[in-house]
Amino acid sequence: MSDLLFDIHEKVATITLNRPERKNTFTPAMVVAWADALRECQASDAVNVIIQTSAGDSYCAGGDVERMNRNAEGRSETAFDQKEFIWTGANLVPFELQRVDKPYLVAVNGVAAGAGMDMAMLGDMIFAAQRARFGETYIRVGLVPGDGGGWLLPRMVGMQKALELLLLGDFIDAEEAARIGLVNKVLPDDELLPYTQSIAARLAAGPSSAQRYTKRLTQQAMNVDFVTHLDQATALIAVLKSTDDHKEAVKAFVEKRKPSFQRR
Repeated sequence: MSDLLFDIHEKVATITLNRPERKNTFTPAMVVAWADALRECQASDAVNVIIQTSAGDSYCAGGDVERMNRNAEGRSETAFDQKEFIWTGANLVPFELQRVDKPYLVAVNGVAAGAGMDMAMLGDMIFAAQRARFGETYIRVGLVPGDGGGWLLPRMVGMQKALELLLLGDFIDAEEAARIGLVNKVLPDDELLPYTQSIAARLAAGPSSAQRYTKRLTQQAMNVDFVTHLDQATALIAVLKSTDDHKEAVKAFVEKRKPSFQRR
């Protein structure tokens, strides 16, 4: 059985972590397949939106601690070897997501811990089941967040709350995650995936070029001054005004009907 499932249907790709018996903890093969799927999604005209979720009742418990213990007892790796293992392993997913400008929706169906929470935070929109719990648990095993948590969390919830979660390693429930701005919406467990799919379908039917440029513009705005942002935005508006989708949207508005986008 594959550690990761990948499916494309009606412009929506779904990436599913598939080790429910191990709480969907990472394996090297899973991470490589995940990164490969993201690369295919970005390159393919058959994909406008990506959903990422997990099988079973856990989202991802991060790294396999039992495997870490076996490796620690049986290996004599240098610090450089350890760094390269993560840099060229688990970090493949956040690296690849830096290139993905299509909407990336994460449906957190259960516990998201350590690297699992880091990976969940990579979503453009994050939806959580009521049973979901979130914990930056690296500190419990004497480590720092390794898959972007130290960068992502302060930007999502503020520095003080981020340091509370990172330094204490405590879990929070889905409602608290929504209250502090970590997730967009909390759903009953059995409604999580249908709701996420409904949002994906809505996005898939929209003007994909405008969506992709909006995502890129907004992400880049985190690292540029306001005038540079305005300069980038006006340039993109000029480009998008030449697209058929823009012209169709304007025409549909005037004619008081729903637009039919062709993604060009």
